[in-house]
Amino acid sequence: MEAYAGGNPPGGVPQVDPGTAYEHWQRGEADFLDVREPSEWALGHIEGALWIPLGQLAARRGELDGKKRLVCVCRSGHRSNYAAALLRQAGIDAVNMKGGMRGWKASALPITPPGIVG
Repeated sequence: MEAYAGGNPPGGVPQVDPGTAYEHWQRGEADFLDVREPSEWALGHIEGALWIPLGQLAARRGELDGKKRLVCVCRSGHRSNYAAALLRQAGIDAVNMKGGMRGWKASALPITPPGIVG
């Protein structure tokens, strides 16, 4: 798995909306992987989400279970799309949550305090 170098991710990453992602998580069918930076994470995140900033993903890949689908999350959906593409290339069932945490908050889904998403 390559480290994030910016640019466009490979195509073909499945997309899921926040509501559907939440339902799958509630049923135990998926885990969330938040790839935002520490300052973003501190402003509010999905309770119980795994947290690995995108720049650390390649080095910390071994921390991922791989038995459940991973729903990758960032602020708007761009970095998480890249993360999901990298994970899929490594053989992990990963999807991107379109709209990111902005979409999550707009859907009025639970977020930890202070609940700020820029």
